[in-house]
Amino acid sequence: MKMKQILLALVVCSFVTTVNAQKAIPAGYTKAIVTLAKGDIVSGYAKDNIKKISAIVFMDSAGNKKVYDGNDITTITIDTANYICIRGDFFKVICAGKIYFLQKAGNSAANPSYNGSEAIFSNGTEGKIGDYFVYNNNKLQLLTKKNMEAFINTDLAACAEAMQKAKDSNGDMAKIGVAVAAFNNYALK
Repeated sequence: MKMKQILLALVVCSFVTTVNAQKAIPAGYTKAIVTLAKGDIVSGYAKDNIKKISAIVFMDSAGNKKVYDGNDITTITIDTANYICIRGDFFKVICAGKIYFLQKAGNSAANPSYNGSEAIFSNGTEGKIGDYFVYNNNKLQLLTKKNMEAFINTDLAACAEAMQKAKDSNGDMAKIGVAVAAFNNYALK
């Protein structure tokens, strides 16, 4: 009889532990690691408002909430997605290495920041949400069909495999990430 009671107590404890673990991530939030502009790294939970208002709501383990916009953050990982912030805008990292291949995820141009009570509007970066960019040597370049060939022939020229993959993409911007990844692998050698 005692063995049944112990077994029942263990089952109840494991059920309660599972329920408590499921409550650990607040509703609407996802695990996140943020590198702040001043260099601090904080982990907790983020509510992704990147596309909507070019910001996140961050909650630390104590339940304290803070809104961070692209000017406050250098990088952020939300679940498995990595983002980098450049001039206040969020970019999803498609490929990282010597050349970063990015997709614009948040546009801060319409969002004011405040210096006391004075509203200041950031110019942000060119392009719109969904556009593809390359980031190399601290220069951000919007990729368009017009400048694609120049990018392939200059930035990817050192790697024949990357150039071929880029040409095989037939102008499909999303497939250029494969070529950039090939270039980055070549650059590591």
